[in-house]
Amino acid sequence: MTDTATKSRNIAFLGTGLMGAPMALRLLGAGFEVTVWNRDTTKADVLKADGAVVAESAAKAVDGADIVFTMLSDGKAVTDVLFSQGAADALKTGAIVIDTSSIAPPIAREHSETLAKRGVHHLDAPVSGGTVGATAGTLAIMAGGDGKIVESLADVFAPLGRVTHVGPSGAGQICKLANQQIVAITIGAVAEAMILVEAGGASREKFRDAIRGGFAESRILELHGKRMVDRTFQPGGPSRLQLKDLDAVAAMAELFSLELPLTGMVRNEFRDFVSDGGGDVDHSGLLLHLEKINNRQTEENR
Repeated sequence: MTDTATKSRNIAFLGTGLMGAPMALRLLGAGFEVTVWNRDTTKADVLKADGAVVAESAAKAVDGADIVFTMLSDGKAVTDVLFSQGAADALKTGAIVIDTSSIAPPIAREHSETLAKRGVHHLDAPVSGGTVGATAGTLAIMAGGDGKIVESLADVFAPLGRVTHVGPSGAGQICKLANQQIVAITIGAVAEAMILVEAGGASREKFRDAIRGGFAESRILELHGKRMVDRTFQPGGPSRLQLKDLDAVAAMAELFSLELPLTGMVRNEFRDFVSDGGGDVDHSGLLLHLEKINNRQTEENR
């Protein structure tokens, strides 16, 4: 596809928060015409300086758009914006909705079926890589739906990261949930290791440096491990959303009659952390919860 053709495809982006804003900026930087909308208008207005058109409503944002991205907090929010706020009614026939939100797979399939009746295509294409990946254009994008449509959008996905077609409708979301399992369990493992090495008299910082490049190396150790060392826990990925994804994993495990003990344990820790006021703390802040547990146990054993 030529650059001229690329620029002629109008994009609407619904949800310009921590993840949506840098993604919209990447699309603007690639030469696309992008109209943005956000429930909190101040988060959309800041994109004007980079060439975005700010719409007053979700329905106005998608009017005439060829491609519509959604990056919203959960399935309830996506359903509300698409079907209660009139966005779906304003979509033109043949438009493509790319939902990059993390929602339950059954909800994604329901959205796809409902939109198909209106002549609108749908991909569930959640992402992994956090705000760092969104800003750098290095997101891992897991796309469920029609593979030919995914292929036709290669130029649109390119500024955002690496897209993989993982299966039919809903498959993107189940892969994202699996990704979130790994993220949560690994965050818990790194946090527990940090507590152990400090209790044994080692430096958390030097420990992290020492194991980099070994079998324990991971993106979590690199980024979230550094947050734990530096004790900088502004999101990022809020713990309440990590818990939301783990709750969705639990629902899918029940549906499929699966036992996932590690996921269950880390889910309980995130539930306690969120209940204790950590909902808007980055998910690497689970360290704070584990530190609190261990300090309490230490005091009780004195």
